Amino acid sequence: MANRYENGETKKLNDGRVVYKTKIYPNIPLKDSDIYAVTQEGDRLDTISYQFYGDSTLWWIIATANNIHDSHIAIDDGTVLRIPTDYLNILNQFQKK
Repeated sequence: MANRYENGETKKLNDGRVVYKTKIYPNIPLKDSDIYAVTQEGDRLDTISYQFYGDSTLWWIIATANNIHDSHIAIDDGTVLRIPTDYLNILNQFQKK
């Protein structure tokens, strides 16, 4: 699978550190094929991503589809998450940007 940092642009900060520039993720529209899952204690975006996609690095697809934009990877119990099933198309769209 493609790493979301692959070919990512970097910038140098005033203090000399080099960081990645902000990525704009693709819009992930609702589809009839989407799966909805209710989280349980201990669920995290990376483990859910591995469960559905076989790749824990694709957690950002689930986060983007659910408008989760903070830095927390853990999810509250009982949260209903939309899991896009067409993640390969989403990856292709993301790589074109």
